Amino acid sequence: MGDLLSNVICGRNAVREALRAGRPLNKVILARGMTPSVRHELVSLARNRGVPVQEADRTRLDALAPGAAHQGVVAVAAEQAYVGVEDLLATDAAPLVLVLNEIQDPHNLGAVLRTAEAAGCAGAVIPARRAAGITAAVAKASAGAVNYIRVARVDNIARALRYFKDKGLWVVGADPAGEQVYWDADLKGPLALVIGGEDRGLGRVVRNECDFLVRLPMFGRVGSLNASVAAALLIYEVVRQRSGR
Repeated sequence: MGDLLSNVICGRNAVREALRAGRPLNKVILARGMTPSVRHELVSLARNRGVPVQEADRTRLDALAPGAAHQGVVAVAAEQAYVGVEDLLATDAAPLVLVLNEIQDPHNLGAVLRTAEAAGCAGAVIPARRAAGITAAVAKASAGAVNYIRVARVDNIARALRYFKDKGLWVVGADPAGEQVYWDADLKGPLALVIGGEDRGLGRVVRNECDFLVRLPMFGRVGSLNASVAAALLIYEVVRQRSGR
């Protein structure tokens, strides 16, 4: 098991999804004077889950979530651990695991995890260093998806990729120098799909662990896409191929 996830959840959607998912919460704190309909919904969800609700001035929420756009809603979660990489393969015969190498922007990471959860990925792997972890900002950007998707945090991405290969997964990296356009590659089998970070991409060591590389064709003047956009295109190409469409 890895480190503990951040235990402060900010924003209406993120807290709403945490309650719906049944994530263990110590309490929900609502700002005084918030919209009655929003307050009623969150209070009802919290009561159904047996979660205490408190009201407080916005200054207290600002202190709990400094710099975050909490929208007057904060939840304090019970500690939740990252899973091990082996847990990502526990239930899916043909898993799609997302491996995110050095994505540093929490909004990017949250957006990628939102897409991964929506598409039914088995889980995601992130590095313990030089990358964003699961923070309140990531949870908010994911629109609550972090409450449903399993995330493993590892010291060595290359070692995790070798583990997946030993377990029968193909390791596919997204790289501008990829030998195939992504829609021409066979992505129907069990896969670990590797997306590089904003600055260095995959990096030499991780690139060398990939069984093959795929590229997204670029017809304009920019040389690459945002990591969350690239991940969404690749994930849903896997979904398309597996559905036979």
